[in-house]
Amino acid sequence: MFKTIADVNWVTWSADITATLMFVFRDNEVLLIHKKRGLGKGKINGPGGKLEAGESLLECAIRETEEEVCITPHTISPAGELFFQFVDGLSIHCTVFRAEGWSGQLGETEEADPFWCSLDELPFERMWEDDATWFDHLIEKKYFTGTYIFDGDRMVDAAICTNKNAPIAL
Repeated sequence: MFKTIADVNWVTWSADITATLMFVFRDNEVLLIHKKRGLGKGKINGPGGKLEAGESLLECAIRETEEEVCITPHTISPAGELFFQFVDGLSIHCTVFRAEGWSGQLGETEEADPFWCSLDELPFERMWEDDATWFDHLIEKKYFTGTYIFDGDRMVDAAICTNKNAPIAL
């Protein structure tokens, strides 16, 4: 059983699921969703989901955003990587993207109810616990890497850095 980051051999670790998240920014706001189904149902997050065969990470992030909130993000940059090991054995590698623009009409779908949120009022109490460890880096456009151990939806250990040589204490 995994209780700490040190319990995992990250050199040989591989993810069961490869996924993406997309955060679209406008002025002092970010587009978030109330997740309506799947992993994280009931939580607030960014649009995203599982990589499909034959698509790139960027294509996945764009497709998931289109499917979940009916817009196409533009001016996209990679923002970070998240490595999740759950104590039940599930493992997820998630690439986070940041978009500065979009086209289309924002809309609710069966998967998500989107809303714009002020960067000063992020609802961390309704988000995955790890979000509070890296969201400032996303806002500041500092590429980040986060490694996490979760027991269900409870974070039990974490490490984050903005580059390979500069870990940030949590």
